[in-house]
Amino acid sequence: MASLERLGNAVQRVTLDNGLRVVLNPDRAAPTVAVSVTYGVGSSSEALGRTGFAHLFEHMMFQGSEHAKKGEHFKLISERGGSLNGTTNSDRTNYYEVLPANELELALWLEADRMRSLAVTPENFENQRAVVEEEYRMRVQNQAYVPGMMRLGELVFKDYSPYAHDTIGSMADLDAAKFDWVKEFHDQHYASDNAVLTIAGDFDPERTLKLVKNYFSRAARKNTPALVFPPMPNQPNAARDTVRDHNARTPGVIYGFMIPPARAPGHYALELAGTLLANGESSRLYKELVHDRATAESVSAWTEDHRGPDQFSVMAVLTDKGQLPEVEAAIDAQLTRLRNAPPTAQELDKAKRQLRASFVFGLQTNMGRAIQLGEFETNFGDARLLAHELGRYLAVTPKDVQDAAQLWLTPERASRVEILPTAKESKR
Repeated sequence: MASLERLGNAVQRVTLDNGLRVVLNPDRAAPTVAVSVTYGVGSSSEALGRTGFAHLFEHMMFQGSEHAKKGEHFKLISERGGSLNGTTNSDRTNYYEVLPANELELALWLEADRMRSLAVTPENFENQRAVVEEEYRMRVQNQAYVPGMMRLGELVFKDYSPYAHDTIGSMADLDAAKFDWVKEFHDQHYASDNAVLTIAGDFDPERTLKLVKNYFSRAARKNTPALVFPPMPNQPNAARDTVRDHNARTPGVIYGFMIPPARAPGHYALELAGTLLANGESSRLYKELVHDRATAESVSAWTEDHRGPDQFSVMAVLTDKGQLPEVEAAIDAQLTRLRNAPPTAQELDKAKRQLRASFVFGLQTNMGRAIQLGEFETNFGDARLLAHELGRYLAVTPKDVQDAAQLWLTPERASRVEILPTAKESKR
């Protein structure tokens, strides 16, 4: 892979007449190629009472199109030694394939066909509605701590509708959905002018661009309106709730804070704050709660990286000997410590090394670069910004971390969800 310094120069950007943005990242290191189509639609685009539609279409996009029968997309890619998938988050949906380099044209043909002529039919809708509801049962209802994490998002964004519901949506909304609503959602968002096609790997840019124009130029522009995010609420929001979880073996607690969007000032410092708190065995919360006290079996801290206002979370899952008041007091104390004093230069340098390794590793594969370049083009308007992203993390100072914590990780901004096993309520 080209170095990060060279990555920006190794990226070509072209916009077709129908609005499709094309990002090309040739790299001959391995005889494979990755294709990613990123649509600028996620759960933040959904209307109240019509949630889960973006995730539904992650499934429906594999149900056939004009020249590819239902299931044929999977069959054709796998028969030629490739792999594929699709993912949905709050701000985008993407579909990707990784193939031997000589099969690039197949991926372009398949993606263009479903962009132009997806089979949005009542039959496919009903079939995939049932699939999504089964996925909800498996990945939400039957997974420990997941309902608590979803409840936390509702509390953090209770006054901010784009992010007030989880990506998978409400099953009540999906049950009540009418086919006409679903078709309208597709017609509005799944269009060439709301999509980014990214190709990374072993290919010839000139020949590939001719193929792209041949297959994708017939996809219709639909003048999809840009999603405008309201400003963050002026008043800080704090809330608490308890979730009873029959899948949880021990209690857990999750804190959530509304913070500025990804790439906004302060966000980089907050991501490093999360690394300092809970990433690795030498992190502050791991050392105290997992190693020294053995009151938590795991700790974690993360951001969601939303285009709009984001969420910073801290989570601890307790051991059998752990007590929620004790663990919460330790988390509160570590958050106070972040606000009261900057981390040492040595501690922050270690966090930066961890982040650098993760960042660089994520760009090693053609698939990793295709997906991330597509997201940067979709969310931030220029895929080449990715080449400068690591530098913005490395420029964070200890005082930046303290300042961000003082501004955003305060008690009056903290929402908290306690998760209690239904059979072990006494552990509270």
